[in-house]
Amino acid sequence: MYSQGMSKSTRDSETTAADAPPAGSTQERLVTSTQELLWERGYVGTSPKAILERAGVGQGSMYHHFAGKSALALAAIRRTADGMRASADEILSAPGTAYDRVAAYLLRERQVLRGCPIGRMTQDRDVVQDPELRAPLDEMFGWLRQRIAEVLTEGQRRGELAAALDPSATAASVAAVVQGGYVLARAAEDPAPFDAAVQGLLALLAAQSTTAPAPAPARGNGPAAP
Repeated sequence: MYSQGMSKSTRDSETTAADAPPAGSTQERLVTSTQELLWERGYVGTSPKAILERAGVGQGSMYHHFAGKSALALAAIRRTADGMRASADEILSAPGTAYDRVAAYLLRERQVLRGCPIGRMTQDRDVVQDPELRAPLDEMFGWLRQRIAEVLTEGQRRGELAAALDPSATAASVAAVVQGGYVLARAAEDPAPFDAAVQGLLALLAAQSTTAPAPAPARGNGPAAP
């Protein structure tokens, strides 16, 4: 279980941090700028020129550190996925019942109208058709479903959740509600559809709880999350 001792995502993020270029370096500015632009514009809409302008570096800098746009985008996508995975695991590994931990994940601060930085990449045809660029997306969402399923299974073992609950199917529903909620909120230009979907899922999960969960608080509005 990831919750015992140091979590796998924490170890992964520490390894990534150790391998990351020095803060403020040209390579670091390129990766950070690409992360921002991919979230804002998507892969197709992010040009090498825009990356160089955002990073404040010369034209030759990208090709000195990366083979091209695809290689730089891969580094940026992996950086984003690693950070989101670490922050999600911190919440899902916190003390509390399985319901409390899943609820905390669903209600964490999110910039809903900006969408999910990783989910956004699935809407780019060039990304999903490239196995290398798509791999971090598959890994991130696969890990998320597995980690939530582990939390729910642990809750069943502790007698917190009904034995009839299917942890894998419920974990898939959690991921789908979050990603679908982003789409609905962006289409409406209003976070209300996202919040309604989350509250509906929490009500269904509470019905499977053998304890009396506290009323779910309102979702925060802050940094993005998967």
